[in-house]
Amino acid sequence: MSVPFLLPSRLAEPPPAEGTTVLLNARLFDGTGSPVRDNVTVTITDGHIQTIGAANGGRDGARVIDLEGRFLMPGLIDCHTHLTINTEPDLAEGEEALRPGVVGHIVAANLRDALGMGITTVREVGAHGDTVFEVRQAARHGAFRIPRLLISGRLVSATSPQASHFHDMYREADGPDEMRKAAREQIRSGADFVKIMTTGARSVEWENPGPAQMTREEVAAVVDEVHRLGFRVAAHCEGLEGTRLAIEEGVDTIEHGFYLHQEPALLEQLAARGGVLVPTLTFLHDVAERKADEWSTHLVERGAYNVEEANRTLAAAIEAGVPIAMGYDSAPERLAATELGFMVEAGMPTAEALRSATATASYALGLDGLIGTVESGKLADLVVIDGDPTEDIGVLVEEQHVHLVFQSGEPVAGTALLPTL
Repeated sequence: MSVPFLLPSRLAEPPPAEGTTVLLNARLFDGTGSPVRDNVTVTITDGHIQTIGAANGGRDGARVIDLEGRFLMPGLIDCHTHLTINTEPDLAEGEEALRPGVVGHIVAANLRDALGMGITTVREVGAHGDTVFEVRQAARHGAFRIPRLLISGRLVSATSPQASHFHDMYREADGPDEMRKAAREQIRSGADFVKIMTTGARSVEWENPGPAQMTREEVAAVVDEVHRLGFRVAAHCEGLEGTRLAIEEGVDTIEHGFYLHQEPALLEQLAARGGVLVPTLTFLHDVAERKADEWSTHLVERGAYNVEEANRTLAAAIEAGVPIAMGYDSAPERLAATELGFMVEAGMPTAEALRSATATASYALGLDGLIGTVESGKLADLVVIDGDPTEDIGVLVEEQHVHLVFQSGEPVAGTALLPTL
């Protein structure tokens, strides 16, 4: 995978907390693949994890927090979300028209809520207009705290039916040169990576996701240009033909990819070069079951089949050694860990599901040197849970179980910080 060029100031990166904090008596899931350990002390200095070891008391001048055996893990990372979809309020007839900028306030509030649930990093993979850029810039200037935020800019797509549904989310381009220019435009706009649409989408009934929506030359041009500039490429992939082009031309993350079990050789190729699959099971369940009343009959009928295919692909990808990263692709963002429940339900071991939202997710984003595990030198993005997600992963979506959230070493949310009357 390519090494991304990321400007920390772009990511709504808060300044690291100053001083030393000692976390005593933690039940530690460190995200490295090691077993959960009891009675662990973690020392944080100037926002970074300094030492991890057996309990040895506090330090003079340090802030000491006794976790009393609670579960400590890396902050959660959501690799696939659309922060401006379904955020506009439903206005009654005759009600005041929505003013410019209101959606930005709603997005900011949703992100603050997500941080409060232990989601410390979010990758936005397609938003309307420039709202998400504006929210991130406001956070960077101290208006509020939100998760670290990576943004794709406009989705680079061939001329397609879906772009007519989401006109200010797409940059349509045709031919290799125009695709290359479109990719450059996203990076100029402040994008941290570029997302392409190699196939149509199951969210638009006019589209057939079967054939590739981009040519091989178009995919190759985007990948070449984006990698040349030091950034990464994510690809929307449903039908196998477009997925094949994305894998063969070196896309870094495959979003959805739920028919891949039908082509084991593609999974083997993806695994061999370290590419990542982001399965997005929650959205498939939304269409097939949870929110079926919001979708057209045609898409709902196809939805149950897609859930079955995605579950088979998840199992096949794990067997092939493909890294799996969590991507929610639903709303509200604070419930992103819902995706982990569907992964476990599909047969993924619970510890590996947790790694998909921590270590593997940070690798997918190119941030594995910074976050994703509890290791010396990493930023102290951490979450403390009342309960054990390795036994019941559902506790991660229950607010009362989120005891403390640390962002760059600073306690920013959790029930432990709630005021008592």
